[in-house]
Amino acid sequence: MAYGVLIKNAVAAQNVDAFNRSAVSASVVDNGNIVKLGALSTTAGESEVFVAAVPATGSLTDLFMAYQPENVATDGKYKNLDPNPQNFTNAIGDVFSVFKPQLHDIITLTAENLAGTKGSNTFVNATDSTGGLKVVWGSTQTASVFSMKLLETTNIALPDGGINSGRVTAYKFEVVGL
Repeated sequence: MAYGVLIKNAVAAQNVDAFNRSAVSASVVDNGNIVKLGALSTTAGESEVFVAAVPATGSLTDLFMAYQPENVATDGKYKNLDPNPQNFTNAIGDVFSVFKPQLHDIITLTAENLAGTKGSNTFVNATDSTGGLKVVWGSTQTASVFSMKLLETTNIALPDGGINSGRVTAYKFEVVGL
């Protein structure tokens, strides 16, 4: 199973520490998934870690996006033997990094991060019904929720040992609604 891949092309969080947090979730969270941060964790050793949850009705704004360096664990023990970022996800209970997208940030996501059907749609929006942790394709920007506008369809090159192969389709977005 391939997991979502995120590229932070140009995001304010690269230069502003206040837009970056550590989180833990009761759900599996791929890089590029959106989460709603709650209170600080009460688990021992996690005093600076926020509890992340699936966005729901009434909480589709002020969202954070998961972005943890892809250190794939082989057999659950050995890290960095698998260079393919599509084999990485943030497991339940693992602490991972999140950032707060800002207006005009440029973010590239693979199809695994998106719900619904692209077709002629040019926006992705946070929803509570079909998306869960994923943003959902839509024909327009949904008012008063986290939204991104499609800038271009592109590719991400993934290591597969071949020459000029291993490309996956990705979508470059601009954040237009928080």
